[in-house]
Amino acid sequence: MTEEKTILLTQEAYDKLKEELTWREGEYRDEITERIAAARAEGDLSENGGYQAAREEQGKNEGRINELIVKLRNAKILEAPEAGLVGNGSVVTMDMAGREMVVVLGSRDIAVATDYDVISPESPIGAAIMGAHSGDTVSYQAPNGREISVTIKDAKPLN
Repeated sequence: MTEEKTILLTQEAYDKLKEELTWREGEYRDEITERIAAARAEGDLSENGGYQAAREEQGKNEGRINELIVKLRNAKILEAPEAGLVGNGSVVTMDMAGREMVVVLGSRDIAVATDYDVISPESPIGAAIMGAHSGDTVSYQAPNGREISVTIKDAKPLN
């Protein structure tokens, strides 16, 4: 059995995933069941593309339902650190090689509730900026081996 990891989510991201689960378990599941029944009524299932496609979609939906159940069960609503400190749930404005980037530091699942790009705290850049303050310059080793410097211009909590 695999160890389940805590997933840090904003309240908005949690609510959106919960909403998706409700839809998939209800309305969408019923729609797929109706498509399977209609295709089954057509007769020979071995050559029925609509039936095969609906069954495949049913499998994908059930897989996503299971994924959402696990994520929501292991979710923890994050409390972003105060302004000026980079942590899970921070909106970070940074300068990397003269290019300004605005990202959120946190779980990829936060992306459902924000328009910002999300950087994982486990990634090399995420680990480097975690705990930094506005004005700090940190560096990390990129996958290609190069050392890259990043200046934190601003950090504020994700609303």
